[in-house]
Amino acid sequence: MKKNKRLWFIAIPLIIFLGYLLYDSYSQPSIKDIAGGFEETAFVRNEQNKGGIIRIYAVSVSDPLNANYEACADLFPVNDFNSTTRIFFFDKTKPFPTVLHIDPPYYDTTQYEAINIIKRTGAKK
Repeated sequence: MKKNKRLWFIAIPLIIFLGYLLYDSYSQPSIKDIAGGFEETAFVRNEQNKGGIIRIYAVSVSDPLNANYEACADLFPVNDFNSTTRIFFFDKTKPFPTVLHIDPPYYDTTQYEAINIIKRTGAKK
């Protein structure tokens, strides 16, 4: 009977801990949870893994006046070792790109106009 109690003293905290890990994993915020009506429309990444990683995102915004651009940009990944992440925000009511290029200017600037651009860089080590 004592061994059975000891098993439960170990199993119950372990089950609670695993339940918390599952809850935390599935309850992370996404860009749809942030004020502004964000939606990722395009993404491109360089294929080279030597040197810095370059990521370019295009995000449409349905409410540009009330949008929280910094909170949205915080959800996009940035790595160390000279990596760069650029997020271009576009008004959803106007044309926005669905294809990006890894080389500047990244999209057709004569056809699309970004309303905000945020650039994040990784730390040098």
